[in-house]
Amino acid sequence: MKTVLTSVLTTAALALMASSALAATEISWWHAMTGANNEVIDQLAKEFNEGQSDYKIVPVFKGTYPETLNAGIAAFRAKQPPAIMQVFDAGSGVMMGAQGAIVPVADVLEKGGFKFDKAQYLPGIVAYYSKPDGTMLSFPYNSSSPILYYNKDVFAKAGLNADAPPKTWPEVFEAAKKIKSSGAANCGFTSTWLTWIQTENLAAWNNLSYASHENGLGGTDVKLAFNAEPFVKHFQSIADLAKDGTFRYGGRTSEAKQLFTSGECGILTESSGGLGDIIKSGMKYGIGQLPYYEGEGRPQNTIPGGASLWVFAGKSDAEYKGVATFFNFLSQTKIQARLHQVSGYMPVTMAAYEDTKKSGFYDKNPGRETPLLQMMGKPPTENSKGVRLVNLPQVRDIMNEEFESMLAGKQDARAALDKAVERGNAAIQQAIGK
Repeated sequence: MKTVLTSVLTTAALALMASSALAATEISWWHAMTGANNEVIDQLAKEFNEGQSDYKIVPVFKGTYPETLNAGIAAFRAKQPPAIMQVFDAGSGVMMGAQGAIVPVADVLEKGGFKFDKAQYLPGIVAYYSKPDGTMLSFPYNSSSPILYYNKDVFAKAGLNADAPPKTWPEVFEAAKKIKSSGAANCGFTSTWLTWIQTENLAAWNNLSYASHENGLGGTDVKLAFNAEPFVKHFQSIADLAKDGTFRYGGRTSEAKQLFTSGECGILTESSGGLGDIIKSGMKYGIGQLPYYEGEGRPQNTIPGGASLWVFAGKSDAEYKGVATFFNFLSQTKIQARLHQVSGYMPVTMAAYEDTKKSGFYDKNPGRETPLLQMMGKPPTENSKGVRLVNLPQVRDIMNEEFESMLAGKQDARAALDKAVERGNAAIQQAIGK
């Protein structure tokens, strides 16, 4: 009896060992994608997992972009971080300053046996996520550019040309008033991300300084400059439109998209990456470039938004090899081309962009090349390379507090921007230890 029991236990132990040896190495991927973009992530993980048996990508939704960043920081401090974390553009400075917490993606790819060649990626995107020496720190998963969407049926009902989106901000404001006054929609205009779109990209697209030291790319001791007169004029126009509901505020990140897809508002400025949900809404929509103010040399170039994938330190060699294999999978031309075409995010590789162009996709889908042309149309200036503050998420929170007070009628644009700059500068000084 003892011999039989021993034999059974031995067989079970061997079977367990064999099963463990064959088990795929799990790679946790924390992300902030919702709606159609969450479906894309699930599909990518499924394809990768079914295409090989060594690794298993496990996507985990962790909330909004800021919530995901905070969750990752807390997990790292608790020594339980994921292998991969999606971090929005504003968090790049935070991650870059977290020395010892992350492993540069270029090193991860090389550890996995893959050759890293930054020439394969769109220059404007790879530069944003790299160190000054060119080392790419994170994988640019979903890069976007802010654009204008408009409801063609609402435009037609308001007597506006449904085939000619407004190009300048004054034209947007006038169209919004006409939409509201005609009753074509309850609200003329809304916008997601007042920080990224209406401030950071307003500066870059119009070649205005957002902050000193090349908007933080040239040094950490930064002084904010977005309370200059052009910004005040812009935000006062928005505040004035908000008084009668011509402009409607949706929230700090992408919440305002719902006001557009529901038909409440006729015009939306939003990330190109919001396209998937707009398509799903079934509305008859149009795309225009991000509006600008007329002036010599304008528009300039937009700066990328969206997010990139960062790899945490302290993982096993097997996990790093799995991450490298997954990033190599994401870099495939067919994957990048498909991601771009179904999501509205920009392809991160030149090959995917060129393949999409050759296929005639942009000819069949007017406006879909707009985000790329905006970002790559002109060489960037000191004002339009991007914004990189050591605590940009905190500065954005301060800005949002002042914008919300302004839109509630408690202060004008001048007071809102002056307070945001004063409080933001103090927060930057504290963050750099001064």
